[in-house]
Amino acid sequence: MPIVTVSRGSYFHGKSIAEKLADKLNYTCVSRDEIIENLDDFHLPEIKLIRDLNATYSVLSRFHHGKERFVAAIRSAILDRFLAGNVVYHGLVGHYFAASISHVLKVRILSDIETRVTREMARENISEEKARYVLKKDDEERRKWALYLYGVDLADPEAYNLILRVDQISEDAAVDIIANTVRLPCFQETDTSRAALADMALTATIIWKLFDFPHADVVSKDGRVKITFKAPEDQQSLIRERIEKILSSVGGLKAYTIQFDSYF
Repeated sequence: MPIVTVSRGSYFHGKSIAEKLADKLNYTCVSRDEIIENLDDFHLPEIKLIRDLNATYSVLSRFHHGKERFVAAIRSAILDRFLAGNVVYHGLVGHYFAASISHVLKVRILSDIETRVTREMARENISEEKARYVLKKDDEERRKWALYLYGVDLADPEAYNLILRVDQISEDAAVDIIANTVRLPCFQETDTSRAALADMALTATIIWKLFDFPHADVVSKDGRVKITFKAPEDQQSLIRERIEKILSSVGGLKAYTIQFDSYF
C-alpha cells in the first residue's frame, strides 16, 4: 500500500489533515514526536521542541556524535514504520528519508501568513505582533533544524509530489485531494519499490545498531548485507564476534558478510 508523508509550516493544519487522511484511508497516523518517544536513547522532551535551535544543539551535544547518532536513530525508526505500510506520517523530514521510494506520496501543506497569524492569535490569545513574531521565528527554527541535521531545505518544492495551500481550500478538500492522489497508479507499491524500501530500512537499522563501531560501511540488497570495516588486525576477531551478536537480532536480514579493510 502507498505511504503518505505530510510536511507543514509550524502549527498549521498538518496534524489535523494527516489524522483525517489516515481515518479516510484506514491507515495509522504517526507523528515525529511519537517516533521520538520510542527512541530509548533520545526520549528527551527538548528534542521535540524546535523553538530554540541553540537548546537543541545543547541537547544533542550531550551525546558522543549526537547529531549523527540522532539522525541514524530516527531514520531507522521512520523507515521501519514505513516498511510496515498503511501509514500517514506527519513531521519535518519523513519525506527526505524515503525520497527515492515511488510508493511514498510526499505532501507539503502551506498557508498564507495572514491566515496563520489570525489562527495563532486565537490559539494562543496573543497580539497580532506577537503572533507574527512567533510564527516567523518558528519557521526559521524548523528550517534551520532540517538544514543542520539533514541538509534539507523544507521549502524546496522539488522534494514533494503534492503541495496544497489550505488557505484556498478546506482541510476536508485537502484530504480528498490527497486521498485521490494516493490512489493513482504511479503511487502504488510494486515489488521493486517494496524491495527498495526494505533494503533502505535494513541498511538504516544496521547502521544504527553498529553506530558505535566507527568506519563501518553498510550495503544491502534483497536482504543480504555487506559490512565493511576499517580496524586494526589485532582487533578484527573481537569486532567480528561483537558484530555477529548484534546482527543476530536484526529482522529481515537473510545473510551478511563482514569484510575488514586495512586500517591505515
